[in-house]
Amino acid sequence: MNIAAPVPTSTPTPTTRALAWCLHLLIICLLALAAGRALTSGRPHAGVIVAAAAACGLVYAAGPLLPRIRSARPAAAWWLAAVGTVWLVLLALSPDAVWVAFPLYFLQLHLLPRRAGLAAVAATAAAAITGYAAHQHSFSPATAIGPALGAAVAVAVVRGYQALYRESEQRRRLIEELTATRADLARVQHTAGVLAERERLAREIHDTLAQGLSSIQLLLRAAERALPHAPQNAAHYVEQARQAAVDDLAEARRFVAALSPPALESTTLAGALERLCATTGTRHRLTARFHLTGTPVPLGTAHEVALLRIAQSALANTVRHAGATAVDVTLSHAGEEVVLAVVDDGRGFDPARPPGPAPEGGGFGLAAMRARAQALGGTLSVESAPGHGTALAVRLPLVPPSDPEARP
Repeated sequence: MNIAAPVPTSTPTPTTRALAWCLHLLIICLLALAAGRALTSGRPHAGVIVAAAAACGLVYAAGPLLPRIRSARPAAAWWLAAVGTVWLVLLALSPDAVWVAFPLYFLQLHLLPRRAGLAAVAATAAAAITGYAAHQHSFSPATAIGPALGAAVAVAVVRGYQALYRESEQRRRLIEELTATRADLARVQHTAGVLAERERLAREIHDTLAQGLSSIQLLLRAAERALPHAPQNAAHYVEQARQAAVDDLAEARRFVAALSPPALESTTLAGALERLCATTGTRHRLTARFHLTGTPVPLGTAHEVALLRIAQSALANTVRHAGATAVDVTLSHAGEEVVLAVVDDGRGFDPARPPGPAPEGGGFGLAAMRARAQALGGTLSVESAPGHGTALAVRLPLVPPSDPEARP
C-alpha cells in the first residue's frame, strides 16, 4: 500500500516508497520503545504492554498485505479503526504509546477523505492528550501541546505534500499534452510540406515538361499537314520537334536533380527570355519580340527561375489558345521591383471567369503563375477581353541574392 500518496490507488514513486518505509520504521521503533521501556522500568503489567505493542504492530503490518486496503478507502478506514483500537489499548496501559499518535496522523490524513481524515486526527489527538493526562493524574496546557502540535505539523506537512503532488501531476499532464501537441504539429507540418512539394512539382511539370510536350505535339501536327505537299517543310517541323524534345529532356534532368533551368546557364535572365522568344517564333507561326527596359540589377535565383517559368507558361498559352500573330515580352527594372509583361494580339478571354478545363479559362497555368509570384511576395495581373488580346504583368520586389528567400 502506498501510504505516502494522496490517493491509495496512485502509482508509487521512489519518493513515496521512501516516505512509506520511513513511516513503517517510525511506527515499529515507537512500538518497540513502548515495549522496551515497559520491560526496563519495571512497570506493572509489563507483559501485557509488550503483548499490546506486538498486537498493534501485527495489525499495522497486516494492512500493506491486504489487497483491498490498497484499492478501497472503506477497507483502509476499517484497517485504521483496528489499528487505532489496539493503539488505544496500548495507550491505556503505557504513557509511552502517546508518541505513536504522530505517525497515525499521517496514516489517517493520507488514507481517509479530507474531512474524515481531519476528524480522525482530531480524535486521535484528543485520545492522546486524555490518555497521557490520565497516566500523569493531572492535566495542564503543557500536556496538550505535544499531541496538538504534532497533529498541526502532520496536517501542514500532508497538505503541503498533496499540493506539491497535484502540481506535479498537473505539470505531468501539461508535458504530455505538449508532447502530443508537438507530435500533432509535426504531422501537420509534414502534411503541409508534402502538399507544398506536390504543388511545386505540379507547377514545374506544367511549366516545363507539359509545355514542351504540347509544343512537340503542335510541331508534329504541322509536319503531318505539310507532309503530302511540302516534305521539306515537314522535315523542318520534325527537326524542330526533335530539338524541343532534346530541350525538354535537359529540363527533365535538371528538374529531377533540382538544379536551375538550362536556359539560365551561362546567361542572364534577359538573355534567356530573348532566346525563349526567338525559339518560340522559330517553332510556331508567331512573331515573338523581347524588350529590356531600365538598368538591369542582379536577381536571386528564385526570382530568375520564377520569371522564366512564368514567361514560358504565358508564351505556351499564347501559342495554344490565343491564336495570336505577335507577342511582346518586356522585362523592366523599375526602382525596387522587377516587372515582366507579356502582351499578345490574340482572341483574348474573360479574366473574371473561374479557371476551368476550357482553354479560355487559363486552367492550371494561370493559377501556377500567380502562385509563383505570390511565393516571392509579388503580384500577377491579367487584362484581357474577348477579341482584344491579353496583357499579363508580374511584379516582384527586389531581393538581394544572399536573402534566404532568393534561394531555389
